[in-house]
Amino acid sequence: MRTLTRLDAFPLALRSTGFGTCGRTALNDLKTIKGLLVAIFLLMCFGVVYFARDLFLPIVIGMLVALTLSPIVRAAARVGIPEPVSAVVLIVGATALVGVGAYALSGPVSGMMAELPAIGRDLRLKLDGLLETLKAAKDATDQVENMASSSTLPQTVAIAQPGLLSLAAGTVLSLTSLFAAGLVLALFLLASGDLFYEKLVAAMPTFGDKRRAVKTVRDVERQISRYFLTITVINACLGVAIGCAMYLVGMANPVLWGALGFALNFMPFVGAVIGATVVAAFGLIGSDTLLAGLAPAGLYLLLTTLEGQFITPAILGRRLELNIVSVFLTVIIWSWLWSIPGALMAVPFLVMIKVICDNIESLSVFGSFLGARAPLIPPDDD
Repeated sequence: MRTLTRLDAFPLALRSTGFGTCGRTALNDLKTIKGLLVAIFLLMCFGVVYFARDLFLPIVIGMLVALTLSPIVRAAARVGIPEPVSAVVLIVGATALVGVGAYALSGPVSGMMAELPAIGRDLRLKLDGLLETLKAAKDATDQVENMASSSTLPQTVAIAQPGLLSLAAGTVLSLTSLFAAGLVLALFLLASGDLFYEKLVAAMPTFGDKRRAVKTVRDVERQISRYFLTITVINACLGVAIGCAMYLVGMANPVLWGALGFALNFMPFVGAVIGATVVAAFGLIGSDTLLAGLAPAGLYLLLTTLEGQFITPAILGRRLELNIVSVFLTVIIWSWLWSIPGALMAVPFLVMIKVICDNIESLSVFGSFLGARAPLIPPDDD
């Protein structure tokens, strides 16, 4: 006979005193209030994360980079290399590698940016029929709005908006500074070694809690590191395949398209659509027919689909295989919150949440929802 918990004994006590119906009503009201408080708390969290992006983004970047590189730093420490030395080598090396790649691609990117006006004119010529249809629809809409508007309304003053290039340059500069701050934080976290593990163990009240906390953090660290390193290798191979495919179909600057595919594939769903759209625009410029112009974009989508649906799930394994619905919703939410950086960090954040839920029994149901479909267990013959 099991021992009654407080939650079990509370309704029994109410019934014994003649207040059973009132007790059940009170419990339902408490559950409703608890649900409303949780919903309000989540909405407040979304608001804080949205408006404090510049504060939280470097912290999240630093934590993810530190989680990814911590196993390497710890392995280097076991062979006698101090944590600060390996942390500096890894962060500076990764930054230098990205800088060299960006510098190597700066020439083709600058040439493409200079050709954008000409590309726009060529696209308008090739898509003249579709643009005429859209223009006619816009003119009809403007006429309806002019008929509905009153001549006595005050005139509005249009405020000049910054140009596309200046806006893009400002965005890139802002994101670069945020990523730089995140890398500095990751450097400090890696150089500190096991300091935060010691603080975490000291904060837990019991030995069981200490062991569970260390196991959870180590599991998160291992899975995040495995995910990032594996995805980086897969995306590099995908970039090589895209570059070769663009070369075979006669696209100019195939190395640039391969690098674009490598970078954009860190954003599930969104990256493939953006890459295929850009490839389609430049493919239409260099081709005489619509079918030939869209062929490079079709190859791009084919390669990204094969990678996303077959190659990556097979390599990562079922433990890190995620529910496609949860991935899609996470990408949408984080893209809305933090734009491109949010889309880049959506899946790693989801992986971290799933690993935490798998290690905490009370959250195991939510972790199971985030995971892929489990194999069906055949019924017992007995």
